[in-house]
Amino acid sequence: MQNQTSPLILCFGVSDPVGAIGIQADLATFSALGSHGLSVTTALLICDSARIEATQEIEPGWVSDQARVLLEDMEIAAIKIGALGGIEHVTAIAEIVSDYPDVPLILDPFISSLPEQGQDSADMLMALRQLLIPQATLLMLSQVELERLAETWRDDEDGSDGSDGSDADTLQDDVTHLLDLGCQFVLLTGTPAQHGGATGIKASANTLYGSEGIVRHDSWQHLTGPFVGAGSTLSAAIAALMARGIDASDAVLQAQQYTAGTLLHAQRLGMGKLVPNRFFLWHAAHDDTDDADDSDTPA
Repeated sequence: MQNQTSPLILCFGVSDPVGAIGIQADLATFSALGSHGLSVTTALLICDSARIEATQEIEPGWVSDQARVLLEDMEIAAIKIGALGGIEHVTAIAEIVSDYPDVPLILDPFISSLPEQGQDSADMLMALRQLLIPQATLLMLSQVELERLAETWRDDEDGSDGSDGSDADTLQDDVTHLLDLGCQFVLLTGTPAQHGGATGIKASANTLYGSEGIVRHDSWQHLTGPFVGAGSTLSAAIAALMARGIDASDAVLQAQQYTAGTLLHAQRLGMGKLVPNRFFLWHAAHDDTDDADDSDTPA
């Protein structure tokens, strides 16, 4: 019998029948990058490849118990937190991860395709800010998501809403606020690309911030899509790489390269959006092997 050698990653997230987002997508990404995923379900989705029609939250006690049983049995190398159902989930998970401060924690709590929840959503943003973000090794979010999150503190600071400065200054101030909370890194997706515009190729960029400012800024060719699950793939890939001891900067670069490949080889599983092909590397290697076998076959 062989002992477990692949890093174990504990992920919290929604259960997506399509496998485009949530824990199914995380498990596929972990496996493709050589890790084994352990999953804790926070909500069940009714959806197809086009849209999410309804969600059913899992009782917070069940979420907590799922995680505790796994953590008492196995040693994990990283934790990834995806979409959560509500404040009770944030509170329960924050208590759990506080017992593992040395384990890299990748926090990616926003999924744009999930429906808004009104005041409950605002309250959950506050809970994220107070309970989970301070514990995160890396927080990933888009500029739109940062703007939503920043509304929970801008009005409280010196009576200002943060609108007096430039957009760039406001963005930097918001990122600095998150880092000051205790988060080690903030990966902001969809930032303006510093290069690539002159070539005529539409580009988008992701920017990683740390305590010293910008750690890295990577521009990528914009693919038209539409895609579902690109962000989930990126954050899961970062978790898989950091579980192997790769530092945040290199993990973010390699995860972006991997995610770009999954999108370039994305599949249309139904009539809706394209789903990242998380096993494109295996498929490419398998196809090369088949081609080699065919070349050796007499005509």
